[in-house]
Amino acid sequence: MIGKIHQPHPGPALYTDEERRRRDASGWTLVQGILAPVQFLVFLVSLALIIRYLSTGDGLAMAQMSVVIKTLTLYAIMITGSIWEKEVFGVYLFARPFFWEDVFSMLVLALHSAYLLALWTGALGSTGLMLLALAAYATYIVNAGQFVWKLRLARLDAARRAGAATGGMAAGLSAAGRV
Repeated sequence: MIGKIHQPHPGPALYTDEERRRRDASGWTLVQGILAPVQFLVFLVSLALIIRYLSTGDGLAMAQMSVVIKTLTLYAIMITGSIWEKEVFGVYLFARPFFWEDVFSMLVLALHSAYLLALWTGALGSTGLMLLALAAYATYIVNAGQFVWKLRLARLDAARRAGAATGGMAAGLSAAGRV
């Protein structure tokens, strides 16, 4: 189709107008916007420390502490995210637009918490702990991808709404080509 832009069917909006208003007014939106990249940076540092330990045998204490710090940042983003979800959608977890992300977040939390429990009780050896941390991190990456996808959908929805409000072609082109 030359000259036409193919856009997938938009589907239901991620936010109602009232939810969008509450999202934009919430201070927790900014908190989530700050904590998400901080958590990702902590994840990257921790992942490097885990790989270093597994490949060289050096730096066990640093690797273990980094997973504890990563888990604490996860708890912080989950608690503040639940408060955000309550403010925006009226429920602490499993709001309609983020149901599957929240379901998968429970697995992420379970694996990170299992790491803390295993570390505290000595239930796993050093290598077992690091492998459990890697499993927790794999689920974290999937979950982070889910939220990045939702962010993209929200931006596309905003661009689509802007195009519909103005009737302008530029907004439609922006929504089709990038976020």
